[in-house]
Amino acid sequence: MDFWKRLEVHRSIEKRLAWEGSFNDYLSLLQKSPYVCQLAHSRIYEMIKESGVQETAGGKKYNFFKSEIFGIDSTLEKLVEEYFHPAARRLDVRKRILLLMGPVSGGKSTLVALFKKGLERFSRTDQGVLYGIKGCPMHEEPLHLIPKELRPEFEKEYGVYIEGELCPACRLMLESEYGGKIENVQVERVFLSEEGRVGIGTFTPSDPKSQDIADLTGSVDFSTIADFGSESDPRAYRFDGELNIANRGIMEFQEMLKCDEKFLWNLLSLSQEGNFKAGRFALIYADELIVAHTNENEYKSFISNKKNEALQSRIIVMKIPYNLRVSDEVKIYEKLIKQSDLKDIHIAPHSLRVASIFSVLSRLKESKKQGMDLLKKLKLYDGEDVEGFKQKDVTELHNEFNDEGMSGVDPRYVINRLSSALIRTTTRCINPLDVLRGLKDGLDQHASISKEEKERLLNFISTARKDMSAIMEIKRTSLSIEFKKRGRGITN
Repeated sequence: MDFWKRLEVHRSIEKRLAWEGSFNDYLSLLQKSPYVCQLAHSRIYEMIKESGVQETAGGKKYNFFKSEIFGIDSTLEKLVEEYFHPAARRLDVRKRILLLMGPVSGGKSTLVALFKKGLERFSRTDQGVLYGIKGCPMHEEPLHLIPKELRPEFEKEYGVYIEGELCPACRLMLESEYGGKIENVQVERVFLSEEGRVGIGTFTPSDPKSQDIADLTGSVDFSTIADFGSESDPRAYRFDGELNIANRGIMEFQEMLKCDEKFLWNLLSLSQEGNFKAGRFALIYADELIVAHTNENEYKSFISNKKNEALQSRIIVMKIPYNLRVSDEVKIYEKLIKQSDLKDIHIAPHSLRVASIFSVLSRLKESKKQGMDLLKKLKLYDGEDVEGFKQKDVTELHNEFNDEGMSGVDPRYVINRLSSALIRTTTRCINPLDVLRGLKDGLDQHASISKEEKERLLNFISTARKDMSAIMEIKRTSLSIEFKKRGRGITN
């Protein structure tokens, strides 16, 4: 099948997925599939479950994360079971801001990107389908059309929960275009899209002197005030702020704790009551997951400020540590290298493993258990039994330090040094010694590594280089003997 045929197939799928009808038609769909009106947190939880869940001896593994996130299965299980699952059941946890806190290059942004891309795909499936009022700038749930007084009766008949009110634009449209007859209001299928700014929003703080609150809540369209006569007329307002367009989906607040206070105030009401203030309107309802990410130092600074107590109580902090399994660290580097254009350069066996051992050793803490050293701990964490210890001891080792994995060498540094080694080599191949040399040469450029930590890392590299040199020398000697035997026709 050539490209043009594939393009035509793609167009036909787009047409098949599209749907439009009246509110009455939507109620017919709702009777058959009540899940179409589920709230944002529930939809995200169902999206994660839909990819599959594996029950293992160490807990649950979610297939949704397996292609991008490695080595933090227990953290992901905690995230899903302690936040998304209760939030999906409409417990009060859904009214909290989800703050991912961890070291740099630990996977926080990757995790949020997974949620965004996952929602885009899920909204195009039968299980993740959702509908909105046609023409609504916030693509809101059509059930908001039902008057408050009739909702208890409607919920009893249809068995669905209704939360939220019409936005100002839809309230005006209902009266002016449909004469208050909700059964005639047009409804359409909604496809969440970050590029299309539908159900997925992103806010990045910048200079507080130049950044406007309108980036979050929308703004007055001054060119239309003369036509409509008032700033409180919904037709004279652009409901295009990140909080508006993220309705029904997810709102990413990048570097939230670096943001100016005036932008955080909007989150107080949104996180607790599910609404926010925009322009000269009543509070506007929004159904969305608010997820932010930060590092540990910024979070400590944030909670030390008494002025932030109100917002602090509305935040659920989820620690995202570094991976502590060598085999999973290898997968991280393999993924990053595959994204590059270095297919013509050969990476010798164990090269990435050496880099991974270096990374994981820098993140581990010395155990107080007798007979346990860092190398033994590294092997145990990676699934190997060592002298005097078994896999049953791993949980106890994990519990020994609550902050293990929250510091150490980050994957970004290692991949930078691997990139340097891959580009500079003239042999079109790199081996473990090349990797160790690259890691050592770059330590002076790593600003966050202290003098004591640098000495510890250099000791790791020195020991590893000696071991690798000895191993390679043994292999070279073995190969030389083998070739000589073959040359004389000697066989075992």
